[in-house]
Amino acid sequence: MKGRIKQIGAIVVIIALGLVLTVSGCKKGVNFFSIQDDKDFGAQMEAEIAANPQQYPLLSQSQYPAAYAYLENIKQQILASGKLEHANDFAWKLYIVNDPTVQNAFCTPGGYIYVYTGLIKYLDNASSLAGVIGHEMAHADRRHSTKQMTEQYGFSLMFGIIAGTTGQAQITEIVANLSSLAFSRADEKDADTHSVIYLCPTQYRANG
Repeated sequence: MKGRIKQIGAIVVIIALGLVLTVSGCKKGVNFFSIQDDKDFGAQMEAEIAANPQQYPLLSQSQYPAAYAYLENIKQQILASGKLEHANDFAWKLYIVNDPTVQNAFCTPGGYIYVYTGLIKYLDNASSLAGVIGHEMAHADRRHSTKQMTEQYGFSLMFGIIAGTTGQAQITEIVANLSSLAFSRADEKDADTHSVIYLCPTQYRANG
């Protein structure tokens, strides 16, 4: 009897959430994942990146302390701005990827920041570098990745979470998809906007 009641309760919750999604416009802005999910996904991606030095040749912090100290200072000023919603929730660990041919940076869910040496060499001032780092941190702080994964998996993911049937295979698939996720124009604009907000209280020019 208890099992039957629990099943009916889950169905009611699913119907209610489905109505919310319909009203909110096809899941836009809704996120089925928890803050802990973001942290777990980020930690798993960190481990997978560390285990793949051919694709991600990470510089050692002990061997390049000055480079890491420079980027850490930017990161810490952004975190100290008081503008990040999850400044105290996420790891906010920073890594330098040694690839001078790549002008890029990215930040995983949970705040794991990766900056390529190609980007560092390409940018000619600290404010521009801070602007890029703020942009990437905004993707994590605004939880763009797991919001997009919610849109991709939608109702089936919600049902799996409620019913407890989301297994390790699907979690692995989710993490794999996160590594190749392309943000929408709206998310990119949102990250730009929040990078400016983050930088305003710092020593860096917000138009960098």
